[in-house]
Amino acid sequence: MIRIAIVGQIGSGKTFVSRKFKYPIFNADEEVKRIYNNNKKCFTKLRKKFPNNIKKFPIKKFELRKIINQKNIKILSKIVHPYVRLSLNKFLKENRNKDYVVLDIPLFIENKLYKKSDVLIYVMASKKKIIQRLKNRGGYNKQIFNILKSQQLPINKKRKFCDFTIENNSGRNNIYNQVKKIKGILNDRNSVRH
Repeated sequence: MIRIAIVGQIGSGKTFVSRKFKYPIFNADEEVKRIYNNNKKCFTKLRKKFPNNIKKFPIKKFELRKIINQKNIKILSKIVHPYVRLSLNKFLKENRNKDYVVLDIPLFIENKLYKKSDVLIYVMASKKKIIQRLKNRGGYNKQIFNILKSQQLPINKKRKFCDFTIENNSGRNNIYNQVKKIKGILNDRNSVRH
């Protein structure tokens, strides 16, 4: 199995790009939402750390927004990331017979989840496009955006880890063509291995 990791800044379009590959996808952001909605152990740990803000299960996004700062983001990550890793391991085990899987994990490099055999793809978008996308999602908060961004490696360092770059400032056809080209290269590489 070849693991394709999609990395990039918040709002760069990683999830959109991930779906274009049409391989099984592990989406860490979706998994975190699922954990907040379904995992009572995680809820109990978070409520213990933040009793004034996290009161009811399932955990609400607006409750989390109230507590996000530089210190608390580290505490949140320390509690939630182990659950995400368990889900990732389960996903990888379930898909071990697939030729390819896509890992849409924002902190893939920062959390040292990569292996030498992984294919890393950097999704690049202009700051203007990123802000526009985040505002279109709703709930955009510049302070929270900056805190989350501070958890990521600087762009130039992150890109050094990557095998490919996908430019995501223009239309869907452009993304489709870039993904198609990368899939072709990967299929050629993979056929040489077998």
